[in-house]
Amino acid sequence: MKSTVSWTGDRAFWGQTEDGYSVVLGTATESAPKPGPSAMELVLMGAGGCSAWDVVNILEKARQNVDDVIVELDADRAEEPPKVFTRIHMHFVVKGRDLSEDRVARAIDLSVDKYCSATQMLQKTASITHDFEVIDTAEPNFPHTKSVGRSSA
Repeated sequence: MKSTVSWTGDRAFWGQTEDGYSVVLGTATESAPKPGPSAMELVLMGAGGCSAWDVVNILEKARQNVDDVIVELDADRAEEPPKVFTRIHMHFVVKGRDLSEDRVARAIDLSVDKYCSATQMLQKTASITHDFEVIDTAEPNFPHTKSVGRSSA
């Protein structure tokens, strides 16, 4: 895996993957607005994307009818440099038809605790918790939400 990050001025950078995908990242300055997500915001989004990918993959293998997976992330960082993440909470919203709540819980646990490379790295400095809700899109009065309060550390 390779990437390139180039400084474009002020506190803005242009990142590109070896496959040609790119993103502008950086922070605001007195003379320039924020050009895109910060590096740490990208790390947090990366953890959400990594885990969401796992959850979709695991649920599809379990023959669950998944329509959507959303991960809402909330994090705290250390006050002193290097301002690493110290707490991350991941709230999963899983939408589908007749989903098994037990299978959803298992898929999330497997992702966060075992398969997601990003959460495995971040667990070195951050307490990572998660919970989820299942929205059954097959219900006649959709959106019907079944909340499940599981959380792990």
